[in-house]
Amino acid sequence: MGNIKTLDLPLKTTPATIEDVARLAEVSIATVSRAIHMPEKVAASTRQKIDHAIAVTGYSANAMARSLRLGRSNMILAIAPDISDPNFSPILIGLEKEARANGLGLLIGHTQGDPLRGIEYLKFMNAHQAAGMILFTGYVPSDPNQPAPRLPPSVAVVEPMAHGSIPFVGVDDRLGARKLLELLLAHGHRRIAFIGDSRARLAHHRRRIGFDEGVAAAGLRDSQMVLDSDGTLEGGRAAIERLFLRDDLPTAFLCVNDQTAAGVMMGLTARGYDVPKDFSVTGFDDIPQANFLSPGLTTIRQPRTAIGQEAMALLLRMLEGEGAEQPETLLMPDLIVRGTVGPPAPWPLNRKGFAKGS
Repeated sequence: MGNIKTLDLPLKTTPATIEDVARLAEVSIATVSRAIHMPEKVAASTRQKIDHAIAVTGYSANAMARSLRLGRSNMILAIAPDISDPNFSPILIGLEKEARANGLGLLIGHTQGDPLRGIEYLKFMNAHQAAGMILFTGYVPSDPNQPAPRLPPSVAVVEPMAHGSIPFVGVDDRLGARKLLELLLAHGHRRIAFIGDSRARLAHHRRRIGFDEGVAAAGLRDSQMVLDSDGTLEGGRAAIERLFLRDDLPTAFLCVNDQTAAGVMMGLTARGYDVPKDFSVTGFDDIPQANFLSPGLTTIRQPRTAIGQEAMALLLRMLEGEGAEQPETLLMPDLIVRGTVGPPAPWPLNRKGFAKGS
């Protein structure tokens, strides 16, 4: 069989292990795991040797069989702060799809934003009722009065972890913000406000960084405007009210997410302005409601299902003993152009902080 090596293995009464496959194929355990879960990343000749070794040993890559053999749960726990968030459900679908394909089940721990609930779920983990963890929260649940918890293999999604303590899979937030800014610049905007700066949400702060980088590259640093917001509909509307107290307005708004953008559009409409005739507005995330705003919101689409699948694939490799190759896996954002971006309105149309016609 060409360069495939065949060995006589000693008679075994226990199921074959991934170590047996690696030894027979003369590759590392990590390479066997990669060939099983991500075959496109393994050379064809190496896959052929691994496939032959699997056939000879009778090794089962089914995660349920592995969990029974190792005395380990075949469930993965996903801890999410708000399962009603429209960004979460497609990621959960991707997680479940990849887990199911590998014989695992997915449990969802809904904290409802309550850190104490997160601690309870972590106790569940430490009781060996789940093999690994997916974190949507951006932090590890902990009790300041207790020792730091022992974590199982874990992967973060949606929100990166501070200091890169857990590998992260998500969208490239900085690149997404740059794409939006470049679109606004291409339409002639030079006075652009970023709405939604936040130090509490690392993903949102990265979008601010992308905005800053784009402004600097365009030589417009002196004309940039940045307003804090909490990422909600009301936060976007309130930002517009604060901005109109000034006598110095932008012609376009680059919002940290779609909820903020919807609030900005509400605030502008309430003052009698038209989007995009008077002001242009962009969002980020492409939640389902973005297409049903009037006009439809120009935004960045996250590949959320792909994020879920990639995160679960990484966790599976970690459960096999393979470390994360890099602290972050960032997927490409897609620019979705709809109806909220146009050329700047003639200058002094939106200069005064009053409703049109007042």
